[in-house]
Amino acid sequence: MIAWRSTWSIYKRELVRFMRTAFQSVLAPVLTTSLYILVFGGAIGGRMPDMGTVDFGAFIIPGLLMLTLLGETTSNSSFGIYMPRFTGTIYKLLSAPVGFGETLLGFVGAAATKSLILAAIILLTARIFVDYTIAHPFLALLYIMLVAAAFSLFGFIMGIWADNFEKLGIIPMLVLTPLTFLGGTFYSIDMLPDPWDKIALANPIVYLVSGLRWTFYGSSDVSIALSLGITLGFLVLCVGVVAVIFKTGWRLRD
Repeated sequence: MIAWRSTWSIYKRELVRFMRTAFQSVLAPVLTTSLYILVFGGAIGGRMPDMGTVDFGAFIIPGLLMLTLLGETTSNSSFGIYMPRFTGTIYKLLSAPVGFGETLLGFVGAAATKSLILAAIILLTARIFVDYTIAHPFLALLYIMLVAAAFSLFGFIMGIWADNFEKLGIIPMLVLTPLTFLGGTFYSIDMLPDPWDKIALANPIVYLVSGLRWTFYGSSDVSIALSLGITLGFLVLCVGVVAVIFKTGWRLRD
């Protein structure tokens, strides 16, 4: 039985923390994404050939949205669990009558909500610069929530693993961001020469970007079924790792 009051308390606390850092959590990524859209979609996009039936400016929007979501969701989630560890308030959570399910739902629910708010603002801002359509809006919403849940759990794991502030930024900056840029954000994998088009498929972010792009335009570099399968598999893996962490108390009770 889930104690929904405990879940709501964790969820509300995370949202309040998000609002306190709105400048860094919302305004900064929205401005950065807007600059990408303005430069690549507006200035350069007019000189680029259409990507199938979609012009270049609209083509890059799902990739830029994924770039922002992965970085912000992972960073917010990792910082949210790292700070209680750093200040020692994690013991209040561990000693409270709050189970694994309540904690997980609270953190993941807040991360998904923050990601939806950020995605909505980015899409509304992008409309100023580029004319785009979303072929499957309901599936796009579900896919964004799925990715947000998976990477909030990944950030949760990273926040428990990190033992200093420097480690919190290593994976988002040195791993996720480069992989997203190389994952088809600004181009189609089919445009790469052989054998780079095959090598690119080893990048897991390719499937995330392609999945979101399919919900926008109905076509992508890989099938939507494969993208969904890999995203769900990563989500299940992260849930299992977090469950083991709570069961063993790894780095939580040190």
